[in-house]
Amino acid sequence: MNIKVNDNVLVITGKYKGRQGKVLKTDPKANKVIVEGVGIVHKHEKARKANETSRIVTEEAPIDASNVEIVCDKCGKATRVAHTEVEGKKVRICKHCGASLDKAFAKKVKGGKAEAAAPAEEAPKKRVRKRSQKAEE
Repeated sequence: MNIKVNDNVLVITGKYKGRQGKVLKTDPKANKVIVEGVGIVHKHEKARKANETSRIVTEEAPIDASNVEIVCDKCGKATRVAHTEVEGKKVRICKHCGASLDKAFAKKVKGGKAEAAAPAEEAPKKRVRKRSQKAEE
């Protein structure tokens, strides 16, 4: 299953076709995902204690992972997932634009291939406290 928690996905079939949402939970064994705002069901909750009241709760039900496609952050299109290797790790990339779908490798992948070594990092800016600035003025 190529879908992970916090991915933005598009529902491609069923009652909620065309809806986009964030993946809240995945179940790879059952090949199911829970998407925010998709597959809403109503459950009746009975009061268990004297001071509670019975109520109807709405929540998202799992849908099959084959019914959703990941939306690429860069090009904004729903895409199937391709894989490439970066620094010895398998990384998910967009089939349309070649951008990385994994946040950690977003800048290291370009055009489906690993980019050359990144330039040396700049030194962090010196942190200045606001109170000390006021005292100097």
